[in-house]
Amino acid sequence: MSQVTYEEVNLMLKLYEMRREPRLRQARAWFLEHFHPTSPEDMVQKFPQGGEENTFIRMVISYWDMVASIVNRGLINDELFFESNGEIWVVWDRMRSIVPTWRSAFKNQQLFFNIEETCKRLEAWREKRAPGATSAMRQMMQQSKM
Repeated sequence: MSQVTYEEVNLMLKLYEMRREPRLRQARAWFLEHFHPTSPEDMVQKFPQGGEENTFIRMVISYWDMVASIVNRGLINDELFFESNGEIWVVWDRMRSIVPTWRSAFKNQQLFFNIEETCKRLEAWREKRAPGATSAMRQMMQQSKM
């Protein structure tokens, strides 16, 4: 185990407190239950701008993108973060197939780069400790959609 500072622990606790905010908690619950787009077009059709679902999507993705930015800058130890924050990976896994289209549409190849990079490291960290876990999780999540 790597050394962590009190500052890192306190920042983790603050981020956890933010996750407990009622509206974000509601958005996170909705996202995990209902956000399964098959394409960018599917997403636009099911969750149009101005709708509550679209608001939930933006809340969840922007929260985790902000958190990933903090982690990517080394303000929180990766291992400390990865041990208790698997939800970011689920969010990324749900959005990863539509991100290339968003990047193209917005002409911004850095869009959601923070989440993607954090999740790449999280997957590598997980695979070192539990080989095959990422694949098993994806398979389980696919089955739960049916």
